[in-house]
Amino acid sequence: MIEQLFSGFNAMSIWEYVGVFTGLLYLLLAIKQSSWCWPAAFISTLIYMNLFWQGALLLESVLNFYYLLMAIYGWWQWNGGLEDNSEKRVQSWSLNRHLKIVIILTVISIVVGYLADQYTPQRMAYWDSFTTCFAVYTTYMVTQKVLENWIYWFVINLASIYLYFEMGYLPTAALFVLYTFLAIKGYIEWRDELPEPKRAATVG
Repeated sequence: MIEQLFSGFNAMSIWEYVGVFTGLLYLLLAIKQSSWCWPAAFISTLIYMNLFWQGALLLESVLNFYYLLMAIYGWWQWNGGLEDNSEKRVQSWSLNRHLKIVIILTVISIVVGYLADQYTPQRMAYWDSFTTCFAVYTTYMVTQKVLENWIYWFVINLASIYLYFEMGYLPTAALFVLYTFLAIKGYIEWRDELPEPKRAATVG
């Protein structure tokens, strides 16, 4: 596996290196709640949209096109949106709301996975469908600064590590290992931004 990983790094194009770097930069800036995370996300997702399309990960490619749009929306939201340019603050959603979200997204993931498996050349359709459908909604949660987005990303990142490893994107899989640990850091830092009563009601 170590040899495969080094071989993967050696086989990486300059564009994949840029995608990895800007993807990591996005996450670090997001943890710090810097709106400059969104331009970094735009560059990274533009690169990965093309890479995944070439690798027949069609849902991942479509997901990254969505990320492009959300990078623009996220920049606008984090810089005030329609709220008189006031900075958006971290918020927390109820457990009941999250349970409804998880159930709905799971059903959608199964349906999309089935359709992709039956009617497209998509590889690992159900696995890719899960990461795609949940990532679509979780990205929206980031634009709204919902604390629990980091919990969603933790699970999505674990699933993505397996997906990218199986598809041969080993450097990207390694990057998602780092993403998984950074999701924990993101949760802790964002939780500290909540008012004390709401902070006490969150996990950990």
